Amino acid sequence: MSELEKQLLSISLNWTPYIHPIFEAVDPFLENYYLGAGVITQSVWNYLHGYPPSYGIGDADIIYFDEKGTLDEEQKLEERLNKRLGDLPFSIDVTNEALVHFWYEEKFGKSISPYTSAEAAIDTWPTTASAVGVKRGRAGEFSIYAPFGLEDLFAMVVRPNKRLITEDVYRKKAEKWKARWPDLTITPW
Repeated sequence: MSELEKQLLSISLNWTPYIHPIFEAVDPFLENYYLGAGVITQSVWNYLHGYPPSYGIGDADIIYFDEKGTLDEEQKLEERLNKRLGDLPFSIDVTNEALVHFWYEEKFGKSISPYTSAEAAIDTWPTTASAVGVKRGRAGEFSIYAPFGLEDLFAMVVRPNKRLITEDVYRKKAEKWKARWPDLTITPW
């Protein structure tokens, strides 16, 4: 495990009081999933900015991949987890990445091919700093999937991942994040 991975886990698991309870709540329902994107990225930015752990976090993304799953099952799991974790200062967003292609075009105006894994979905997340997923194994060990590494995350550099998002989506995200975390460096499209 690299030093940045160790630092990410230390911030997420020791400094942030929300990550362990999320894993505890999700484990009975899913075996192979990631906690990722905003709750991980923004926890690191909060730590680096000296902000409270929950500052600016809108939700915690739980992603998994189940080709036999249904959107109804996904929604019921999200409702269960939000009820169980109702004392968190943000909501839980659950996504079965095997089903994203069914609704993506309606939501974002662009059709996509089906993902082949949860990791393939993370590969398309909007920025190199936010394309991060943390997984807890059955024995309690943690692993990190970060296809672009963790350097941009810890350098507080927001760089577009152009695999899926548009320039407009990137600019809006970058502007929103810069307003909340002013030490971020936003790279142009």
